[in-house]
Amino acid sequence: MSKGLLARKLGMTQLFTAQGTVVPVTVLEADSCHVVQVKTTATDGYEAVQLGLGVRRPRRTNKPQAGHFKRAGTPALSHLAEVRDAGTPAPGSRLSVSLFEAGERVDVTGITQGKGFAGQHKRHNFSRGPVTHGSHNIKQPGSIGSTDAARVFKGLRMAGHLGASRATVMRLEVVRVDAERNLLLVRGAVPGHRDSVVLVRDSARSGVVVA
Repeated sequence: MSKGLLARKLGMTQLFTAQGTVVPVTVLEADSCHVVQVKTTATDGYEAVQLGLGVRRPRRTNKPQAGHFKRAGTPALSHLAEVRDAGTPAPGSRLSVSLFEAGERVDVTGITQGKGFAGQHKRHNFSRGPVTHGSHNIKQPGSIGSTDAARVFKGLRMAGHLGASRATVMRLEVVRVDAERNLLLVRGAVPGHRDSVVLVRDSARSGVVVA
């Protein structure tokens, strides 16, 4: 059975271990994570738990959404996500970071920071051209295909929008669980800017992580 919760990214800091080494951690807060709906195979065709986080203003909640949250017994929430095969918790119940333990591995999913329009060097890590006298292709992409095709093939790596896409960082270590303040400290960086919402699940992969 899987487990997960929605949390808000507060930022990064560092902790010192008992051996005196510094560990970079990301602080995640799950203060208002509610169970909105429990989906079953009989009614929805699959097993999942719908989670919600963040209070939505009433003027931004339409009638179908208001009825959905009223049925669950929760306030109107701004962010929703699903966790497959997460059991049957009671709708309207509140989840806390006590679901996880220190030393456990988790997968964190979020929306990466948007970088705007970026060239092929920054977006795809292309190398530059020669920086010599008379060179005119220092930042040029080079050849984009055969001249016989007379068109540009789909999927060609070129300049364009960078970031602002869904990404998952897998097998991050839970360094500390602060149940009183509902804080989860995981080792390393997670996708998203400060104050963004991320989905934390127990890791789908097993095995030893080589640092």
